[in-house]
Amino acid sequence: MSLWLTPVAVLGAMEMSMGEAINKAGRQRMLTQRIVKAYCQMGQDVRFLVARDQLRQSVTLFQAQLEQLKSFTEHGDVQAALGQVDRLWRPVKAIVDADVIKGRAEPLRAHAEALLAASHRVVVLLEESFERSEGHLVNISGRQRMLTQRLGNLYMLLSWGFEKPEYRADYEQALGEFQDAMRELLAAPQNTREIAEGLRQVSRKWELFRMSDQMGDKVYVPGLVIRMLDSILEQMNDITGMYAKLAEQ
Repeated sequence: MSLWLTPVAVLGAMEMSMGEAINKAGRQRMLTQRIVKAYCQMGQDVRFLVARDQLRQSVTLFQAQLEQLKSFTEHGDVQAALGQVDRLWRPVKAIVDADVIKGRAEPLRAHAEALLAASHRVVVLLEESFERSEGHLVNISGRQRMLTQRLGNLYMLLSWGFEKPEYRADYEQALGEFQDAMRELLAAPQNTREIAEGLRQVSRKWELFRMSDQMGDKVYVPGLVIRMLDSILEQMNDITGMYAKLAEQ
């Protein structure tokens, strides 16, 4: 069973704490980017079977978590934000339910960008209602998951021949945001020994990734880059779960 479809990931809404709700809402951001990445992988036959499974599981999990979050709170602003997520999810799902076609990759990304912004709004509203500093750490740590998949989908778009300045600019921005957030997380006084060690491991993996993702000569190694980003994603998912538990202590 996939990391994203474990029993912990699909707990019902009634069993969720606020920390876990922020965690799940944050995971929705990641899934918007993972769907685009997996779609582009399939189109280029890069780890095709792995990408196909990731796409299917991401769609299933996004839908399940959306329903759980709707049931978690009756807060008016959160419900309105979730309604917007629901509306923006439909065109994304329509594309990924059909055959993978190169001409649909950019429309998919455009829809996913709107869905990402709406999903982030839900996280922000939940964090604001929590009013504890640990909620912010869950948000920031969870956003690192999204950035790994954002980097992955932008890399895959570029390697597929979508050479657009805005994609390279978005890629560079995501690199900077990941590094800035890592500095913030590493300095957090709430870190346990286990969290601190996990973050140090991520930092080491990140340095290895940065040595592999150079695109100056338009020479792409998507299989290697995607594997490294997915490894960082899994570790950041674990760390975000630790922050979510810390938020309830």
